[in-house]
Amino acid sequence: MNISTWAIRTPLPVILLFVILTGLGLKSYATLPITYFPAINVPAVGVTIEESAAAPDQIEIQITRLIEDSVAALPDIKHIESTISEGRSETKVEFEIGVPVDRAVSDVRDAVTKIRDRLPAAIDEPVIDRIDSENQPVVTYSARSGSMSAEDLSFFISDVVVRKLQGLAGIGRVELVGTVNREIHVLLKADRLAPLGLTAVSVSDQIAASQFNLPSGRGNVDAQDMTVATKAAVSSLAELRAIRLALPQGKSVSVSDVAVVADTREKRQDFARVDGEPAIGFTVYKATGAGDVDVAEKVASALEEIAGSRPGTEFKIVDDSVTLTLANFLSARSTLIEGAILAVIVVFLFLRDWRATLIAAISLPLSAIPTFWVMELAGFSLNMLSLLAITLVTGILVDDSIVEIENIVRHKSLGKSAYKAAVDASDEIGLAVIAISAAIIAVFAPVGMMPGEVGQYFRQFGLTVAIAVFFSLLVARLVTPLIAAYFLTSPNKAHTEGRLVARYRGLVSLAIRWRWITAGLAAVLFTLTILLAGSLPSAFLPAQDTGRITVSIELPPGSTLADNEEVSDLVARRLKAIEDIKIVFVRAGSGSDGVRDIRKSVIVMSIADRSQRKLPLAQIQKGVEALLKTIPDLRFEFINDRGGRDVSFAILSANGEQASKAARAILTEMRSNGMFVNPSSSEATRQPELGVVVSPARAADLGVSAREVAAAIRVATLGDADSRLPSFKESGRLIPIRTLVEDAGIDRSEKLRQLRVMTSSGTLVPLEAVARLEESESVSVIHRMERQRRIEIGADLSAGITQGEGIAALKNLPSVRALPAEVEMRATGDSDSKDSVFTSFAFAMIAGLSLVVVVLILLFGSPLTPLTIVTPLPLALSGVVASLIVTGHPVSLPVVIGILMLMGIVVKNSIMLVDFAIELERSGLSRIEATIEACAERLRPIIMTTLAMVAGMVPAAFGHEIGGEFRAPMAVAVIGGLMVSTVLSLVVVPACHILIADLGDAVKRLAQKMPGGKATVDGTGDVFIESPDSLRG
Repeated sequence: MNISTWAIRTPLPVILLFVILTGLGLKSYATLPITYFPAINVPAVGVTIEESAAAPDQIEIQITRLIEDSVAALPDIKHIESTISEGRSETKVEFEIGVPVDRAVSDVRDAVTKIRDRLPAAIDEPVIDRIDSENQPVVTYSARSGSMSAEDLSFFISDVVVRKLQGLAGIGRVELVGTVNREIHVLLKADRLAPLGLTAVSVSDQIAASQFNLPSGRGNVDAQDMTVATKAAVSSLAELRAIRLALPQGKSVSVSDVAVVADTREKRQDFARVDGEPAIGFTVYKATGAGDVDVAEKVASALEEIAGSRPGTEFKIVDDSVTLTLANFLSARSTLIEGAILAVIVVFLFLRDWRATLIAAISLPLSAIPTFWVMELAGFSLNMLSLLAITLVTGILVDDSIVEIENIVRHKSLGKSAYKAAVDASDEIGLAVIAISAAIIAVFAPVGMMPGEVGQYFRQFGLTVAIAVFFSLLVARLVTPLIAAYFLTSPNKAHTEGRLVARYRGLVSLAIRWRWITAGLAAVLFTLTILLAGSLPSAFLPAQDTGRITVSIELPPGSTLADNEEVSDLVARRLKAIEDIKIVFVRAGSGSDGVRDIRKSVIVMSIADRSQRKLPLAQIQKGVEALLKTIPDLRFEFINDRGGRDVSFAILSANGEQASKAARAILTEMRSNGMFVNPSSSEATRQPELGVVVSPARAADLGVSAREVAAAIRVATLGDADSRLPSFKESGRLIPIRTLVEDAGIDRSEKLRQLRVMTSSGTLVPLEAVARLEESESVSVIHRMERQRRIEIGADLSAGITQGEGIAALKNLPSVRALPAEVEMRATGDSDSKDSVFTSFAFAMIAGLSLVVVVLILLFGSPLTPLTIVTPLPLALSGVVASLIVTGHPVSLPVVIGILMLMGIVVKNSIMLVDFAIELERSGLSRIEATIEACAERLRPIIMTTLAMVAGMVPAAFGHEIGGEFRAPMAVAVIGGLMVSTVLSLVVVPACHILIADLGDAVKRLAQKMPGGKATVDGTGDVFIESPDSLRG
């Protein structure tokens, strides 16, 4: 008794099983997190070291290289990348997938500890922590208030808003920009310090030493046990002014005698603008495992509550990824529903029986809903790829049930009762249904198990398809026969063969008679397909309309933050005047790479909804580009929705000059090539630098060290390092105290020369006695990769140019072909992702095809039958190429996914034909008669299932909704491949079946002629050679 017969005879367990599975699935659907991308766990550790005001080239030698060399010896290292800016070194150490993050952090910390004594003494303590790849920005708000000053609003955001948000589940961190923080400045008067024997460093140290409240013990006081605390910290400006400073002569003076104490603001390093108006921005990042939509809803609710308690305070969304994430989810859901409805309509048009149609329709929710339960158990989310998987299998989920119900209807038309027809039909078609589902699962299981970061990215996609198809198989083998046996009670209709079937019989007979020619024509078609495929354009991902435009701008070297404000405000006003741009948010003080630089800003433009725009997104971006080109000396680059550019690559070399020379040559040639738009490099423009060159001889004579000179200049011009600044507490907030020399900045070079430093004898000498000032240039940022200098070059592509064409043109540039041996060019961003993803998918396809063949051999017990079954695969590629040529889509990742899907579904037609032909041949018909009869009987279910799957793909193929740009090329590829392969395989598969079966007969006869050899045949031409003596080793 097969499983379908058992389900028909004992329906209660099956009903209970699917009631439970459906309930679990609905519960999981309601609780699954909604994200844009699937979770990726890349073990990476960050090492951040700060040394106030240190130059990047100095940090590279004294800090970064030491860190890189120390961690390079660790096991399982994959990549080492470093970014060095003024006063800061950031190194990212990426480990191989599978390395526990805790172990990675511990290993890196131990490696840094070993070289800690070789690092400069003036650095802050190294910060070593894991880099969470899931910790992505979800939403950015701006804050304004009509009742609070900029300082008070900044403190309110930092103290109240951030604390409230970070207390919510699912929120990782909150990043601020544009805050204005209160700071106390002790402005020393240089002309008063020298006569008293004081220096800026000594005053700063004494003020810092006085600002302590320390626990000092415990004791009994008046019979009470009390803690003892020493309190020396000041709590007001008056107390700060009154602090006594010890003089070398044993006397003392107050701070107010040598300085002016001012309650002011810290020196700003960034700012934020919303539509040209000052604002404070804060970006909320999600925690590991959290859903984008859930986090955004919690943040919105919390901010609404805060705003309600603070009249006049306004929070406004200025940038978010949630709108796109939610729209993609809703779009995928509607596409799924539309496809399901179309698939059911196709079933009804063929069967003309509402009961049979309803049975087939039930298979969709019963297959899809339990899939959500397994997704939750596996830790999946509803993201772009898992939703793509469910959308992709819409037609497949109803496919198995169509095969079952059509066969039951056919048996019923022979005069059988519904119960008898269900039992007989399910038994007859069982192997074919299992083989169809097993083939699809065999194709997608390797995708879900691909190694590396690519494997993590596509794991949810491959396994979601496999899970849904498995439940579809359960429904087809258990539920469909069960319902049909008791529900399909409509009157029997006589089974008649229409004119289409009769004509098809004649076509099949002709194809079998001229089978060599039929197979040859198929081979010629496949050869032409390969030739045409080579000329198709390629790209990694299709361009998507995300509803926003992001551009990074950079001012010339030497520009100040005030210059940046002036230009950014001008740009924001002009951009806001463009009708389709609704919000312009400026985040200044860093570039798109996050490296701090007061000359750089990132501008995010929120675009009106598609239905309300007058121009498409690409045209709006062209207008923005034209506007930016009108501003003199402004460098800019557009950032795509994945944070990069259309084409990007890195120039690597241990020799920085060689890397720079090669990068400049390539950039020059790219700018003269019309295919590349606005090419630029990450090589920082050189900026003015005032060098203090210490004379070793004079410094030694006077007993002044270079470290003391550096400390004196730093304290005088910037104050001590932020981490070492003293502070006092007022109304619950800590206010930093910064000691500086009044007007001793770099722009006051004469006063800087007269800055006093302490000698070993205790006397004070001017700075010019031990050093000279020298103007020069230095880089503002240094990038490193794999312990080499790295220069990133990126460009957008002209309209109509695909990524594949752009990369090919890049590789043919004379400067690229003539790169020196010590210089390496490496793809990055989308260019790198395309290569790795396509390579991984190629291996997954090979593994999937191999598994399909193995599964078919096991199911059919024959090594030759699978060869017939896989013959439609080359024909499907012909359909894919033709559909891409007609629609103009390039070969991109969605197309590759579509081809992968075709590998599983196009073999279903062959399985239904070949399986039935084998059964008929075993019942006594000749091979040719059995093949022709099988083709005639299986024509209707083949056409039905094909059209049902095509109908399920039609909504996705149009791609009008948000996220549709990704699904459309995939759907077009599947529809084209499925239609062409179905039409051609109805003729080619019968011919190939006879050819391969004849080949089996020939092998059998050859085996029988071998000495001591014999062969067995299963009646279909499939041959098994048993122990031929001549083949023994």
